[in-house]
Amino acid sequence: MPAFSLDPPQSAWCAELRALAAERLRPLAEKGEPGHVNRALVAELGQLGLLERLFTSGAVDLCLMRESLAYACTEAETALALQGLGAHPVHAHGTPAQRERWLPRVADGTAIAAFALSEPAAGSDAAALELRAEAGASDPVAESDGGARWRLTGEKCWISNAPEADFYTVFARTTPGAGARGVTAFLVPADRPGLTGTGLDMLSPHPIGALSFDAVPVTADDVLGEVDRGFRVAMGTLNLFRPSVGAFAVGMAQAALDATLAHTAQREAFGGKLKDLQSVAHQVAEMALRTEAARLMVYAAATAYDEGAADVPKRAAMAKLLATETAQYVVDQAVQLHGARALRRGHLLEHLYREVRAPRIYEGASEVQRGIIAKELYATREAAQ
Repeated sequence: MPAFSLDPPQSAWCAELRALAAERLRPLAEKGEPGHVNRALVAELGQLGLLERLFTSGAVDLCLMRESLAYACTEAETALALQGLGAHPVHAHGTPAQRERWLPRVADGTAIAAFALSEPAAGSDAAALELRAEAGASDPVAESDGGARWRLTGEKCWISNAPEADFYTVFARTTPGAGARGVTAFLVPADRPGLTGTGLDMLSPHPIGALSFDAVPVTADDVLGEVDRGFRVAMGTLNLFRPSVGAFAVGMAQAALDATLAHTAQREAFGGKLKDLQSVAHQVAEMALRTEAARLMVYAAATAYDEGAADVPKRAAMAKLLATETAQYVVDQAVQLHGARALRRGHLLEHLYREVRAPRIYEGASEVQRGIIAKELYATREAAQ
C-alpha cells in the first residue's frame, strides 16, 4: 500500500515555492484581468522552470507544486495546472512532430494549452460527447485543407483557458453510437478555420469559455494516440490530474486553516481570546484533522500513480473527492469563524470562498468520483471471486 512523507529536500522545495508564489507570482496575478489568460503570469512560471517540470516529474512533484502554489497564489496554481492538463496528452500520446512544435512553448510559457472535453450536454457523462468528427477525405476541398480527413462540427463548453488558448486537446466522436470506444483525441491549433469561441462569466476568476466547431479540418497528423481510443487519453490524463486537484484543494484548506489560527489567537471576544472558547478550539481541530487526512490521501494516490499501481483510478477518485469536499468545509468554517470581515471583497477568505467551489465539479464532479470508486470496488470484488 503506497505511503508518503516529505523528505527534507521536498520540504525545502515546498517552502521555496510558497515564497516564490508570494513574492514573484502574486504581484503578476494581481495585475491580471479576471476571466482572461494572464500571459505574463504563465511566462513567469516558465521562467522559473515550473512548467517544464510538468513533463519531467511525476505525480508527487505535481501535487507538491500545486499545493505549494495554491497556498500563496491560487491564480499561479491554476495557470500551471491548466498548462499541464491541456498539454499532458501531447506529452504522453503526441507524435514527435506534435511534441517538438508545442511542448517547448508550453514549457517556456509562450503557448497556452487547453483540455476540451466537456460539452453543453456531456459534462459529467463525458462518454456521451457529441462533437462530430465527420469523415472528409473525399471532400473536394480537402486538398486545400492539407488533406483533411475529418471535419469537427459541434460545441465544447466549460473549457478552461478558452477561447484564448493557442491550441486545444479536443475529444470528438469518430464512430457514432460507440460510446467511449468511438472517441478520438485531436490536437487542434486555435487558428484552424471554423474554430471560434466566447468567454463565459463564471464564479471562478480563471478563464473559462465555450468553443464552436464549424467543419474544422483535422488530419491524421492531428490525432493524439489512436483513432477511436481517445477516451483512454482523456481518462489517463484525469487519473494523473485528479489527485493534483486534491493537492490544489489541500493548499487552499491549509491557507484557510492558518488564517483561522492567526485570527482566533488574537481576536478578543467574550472576555478572552476566541481560541479559548472550547467550541472554537474544537472546530479548528476538526479543520486541521480533515485537512491532514485529505493531504495524506492525495499523496498516497500520487505515489500509487508514480509506482504504476493497479488501483490508480480508485485512489485518484478518492483523493479528489475527499480533498475538494474537505477544502469546501474548511474554507466555509474559516469564513464563519472570521465573521463578516471574511466576506469583504479582497479578503483572503472571500477569494478562497470563490475559488474552492469549482474543483468539486470540474475534472469529474464529486458524484462522478463516487461512481468511479464504487465501480472499482465491485470490479475488484468480482475479480477476486
